[in-house]
Amino acid sequence: MEEKQHIGTLFDRIAKTYDRLNHLLSFNADKRWRRKTVRQLAPCQKALDVAVGTGDLAIEIIRQEKAAQVVGIDLSTEMMRIGAEKAEKLGLTGRITFEEGSALALPYPDGCFEAVTCAFGIRNFSDLDAGLAEMLRVLRTGGQLVILEFSYPQRPIFRGIYNFYFNRILPGIGKRVSKDAHAYSYLNRSVKEFIHGEQMVVKLKEIGFQEPHLKTLTNGISTIYIAKK
Repeated sequence: MEEKQHIGTLFDRIAKTYDRLNHLLSFNADKRWRRKTVRQLAPCQKALDVAVGTGDLAIEIIRQEKAAQVVGIDLSTEMMRIGAEKAEKLGLTGRITFEEGSALALPYPDGCFEAVTCAFGIRNFSDLDAGLAEMLRVLRTGGQLVILEFSYPQRPIFRGIYNFYFNRILPGIGKRVSKDAHAYSYLNRSVKEFIHGEQMVVKLKEIGFQEPHLKTLTNGISTIYIAKK
């Protein structure tokens, strides 16, 4: 209940402006990042998209014909309502389903998905180990895990630009567009405090995933993590 009150309610508040701000604040790079993330998937019948939000990654999975069906799960009912509307407009209602639930206690049997994905959501898990363990549990042996998440640039010059943008520009734009200063200050902080790069690869190994590796995007602003069960 506490998790829903914090994360779910936060994203419920900014759901109406979330997509527009994502595209604006990333200069539309988030669309390219999602396309590259989905390209890492091998075609399958059924995929689970954890922290599905407004459904952009799930829609891209179907668009690239990487899964016949995508189940999306999230704590934010308002984000998923918007995602369901988008899926309906694209004629994908029968192929993408949206279900409320926690990534820390996925309501699915062991080994029932051939792929598990997550875009810009894993850093919001209140217990990273528990969330990753649940992803591993519901993944079929030989199945894929693909995660897209913000990371922290390593090059000093680019890191300076990144810090200025995230500290000075992003919170102001987020506040003006979403009318919610707290939400975007939280999002900024969550990126900086979350593990990334090789630390995440090590974490995936510790949880039990096989062959974890990463692909950095746009000078390290985002990273794709790929692993198998």
